[in-house]
Amino acid sequence: MEEEKVTKAAPMLNASIAPEEFDWNAFESNSDVYGASDKEEIVAAYDKTLAHINGGETKEGEVVSINKREVVVSVGGKSEGVIMATEFRYNPDLKVGDKVEVLIESPEDKKGQIVLSHKKARALKSWDRVNEAYEKDEIVKGFVKTRTKGGMIVDVFGIEAFLPGSQIDIKPIRDYDQFVGQTIDFKIVKINNEYRNVVVSHKALLEAEQEAKRAELISKLEKGQVLEGVVKNITNYGVFVDLGGVDGLIHITDLSWGRVNHPEEIVTLDEKIKVVVLDFNEQQKRIALGLKQLTPHPWENLDPNLKVGDKVKGKVILIADYGAFIEIEPGVEGLVHVSEMSWSPRLHSAQEFLKQGDEVEAQILSIDREARKISLGLKQLTENPWEKIREKYPVGSRQTATVRNITNFGVFAELEDGVEGLIHISDLSWNKIKHPSEVVAPGDTIDVQILDFDEANHKLSLGHKQLTTNPWDEIEAKYPVGSTVEGTIASVSDKGAQITLDGDAEGFAFNREIVKEDGKPAVAGETLQFKVVELRRSTRRIILSHVRTYQEVKEKAAATEAETTKKAVKKVNSTVEKTTLGDIDALAALKEKLEKGE
Repeated sequence: MEEEKVTKAAPMLNASIAPEEFDWNAFESNSDVYGASDKEEIVAAYDKTLAHINGGETKEGEVVSINKREVVVSVGGKSEGVIMATEFRYNPDLKVGDKVEVLIESPEDKKGQIVLSHKKARALKSWDRVNEAYEKDEIVKGFVKTRTKGGMIVDVFGIEAFLPGSQIDIKPIRDYDQFVGQTIDFKIVKINNEYRNVVVSHKALLEAEQEAKRAELISKLEKGQVLEGVVKNITNYGVFVDLGGVDGLIHITDLSWGRVNHPEEIVTLDEKIKVVVLDFNEQQKRIALGLKQLTPHPWENLDPNLKVGDKVKGKVILIADYGAFIEIEPGVEGLVHVSEMSWSPRLHSAQEFLKQGDEVEAQILSIDREARKISLGLKQLTENPWEKIREKYPVGSRQTATVRNITNFGVFAELEDGVEGLIHISDLSWNKIKHPSEVVAPGDTIDVQILDFDEANHKLSLGHKQLTTNPWDEIEAKYPVGSTVEGTIASVSDKGAQITLDGDAEGFAFNREIVKEDGKPAVAGETLQFKVVELRRSTRRIILSHVRTYQEVKEKAAATEAETTKKAVKKVNSTVEKTTLGDIDALAALKEKLEKGE
């Protein structure tokens, strides 16, 4: 009995039914064709054929189909998972059959499909992969997502890494947007695990590749070798030329035999040019190139008959304070020193006489073909005004000049172009002045007298006051020494008093000489009588004294009285000789009184 119950409760599945004859509709509709125990057995058997899948698990799946929007991946479950194609854009080479890592987000959604994510699976293992790639110095692929400030954002193993603009390429990048959407090889150059920052570089790969090419190229280089390259970069100091993955530099001085202000005058970007190897350094990996060396030096084509004294024409290509460089033929320059530009002694800077681009004619002063130097002169093509200076401007003659410059010690006045003289401050005015600007200003026309010459040094002494009457002559005639004049005290200082006389004349009196007869000193504003004590022509000063005006009167009166007494005494003496001895005592007493002035 028990045996029968067991058999009835668990009937055996008819194993004789072939799989192709299995009725799935009857199985799913709970038909009596298959009993409950048969159905459970069949489900269990089917489940054993499927992989065990749990949510949150990371598994390796197989790509079974790909279209523009979706990638279908099988992980061995009841159904396949659908992943958006954008999660695989970092790998444009993805194909059916590839193995990819996925995260089981859910074993089954409402539609019965398994929910997978490739992006999240990558993120779970991304930091491990990033660190491993960094430690092993591996080359990784990254998808350039977008441009950002200072560089690009790159997807590497699902992590957003930063690609600095300077690390995109060896050469300067003009268009960053051209890299967006591309998958490129990179090297991880920096990781900050604390802040989850990753920095990648594409330039590092190129540099390594270029370094290998550079080493190979340098090993084959020879001085004087001619190569073809492409202008890669232009700077103020030279041009970088790509020789096929390796750069060489043409310094600005090796671009042309002529003077070059900027390399852009000679070459343009991306231009193909031939260059000659001037030097190279295997240790420093530097290659010096030349362009001008491919053409003969201009001095080799210079007219062999040119000699000192010949006239040449040229263009001003550079001006310095000390002179100007004249290009008489392409690549052949001559220097005109500032002293050889004009006969004028006041020319101190070349910029005052020439400007860049001027076409000029000059005379060859010296030529050295070995040193490749030419000295030129401009003033030699005009007449030297100093050769006949004495004939044209004889000493003592009156001339007209133009004030060019004023200094503390005098005025420089120009008689004609190249002829300039100095009017010393002492020869500018008969009156005492502190600065020449009190008399003249730059640009003024002034009458002068030729005083002296120095032909050797091209110096000329001029005078202006000599053409006018010396007012001191009139003063000496009007105020002779010993004369008495009336004056007003203008001011009083520690040294003495300034006294205004008739007209514009001024005198000076020491403080002791302005004491009045009552013993009080005179003050500013008082008008008094003064005696002319001294005329100092060298300093143009009239020395006066008020004291002497009244002191001399007293002295004169005293002298007159003394003379009268003297005469009286003389008369008494003559009378005494005629008197008697008895009168002698009385006369002696009278004489004594007379002598005492009583």
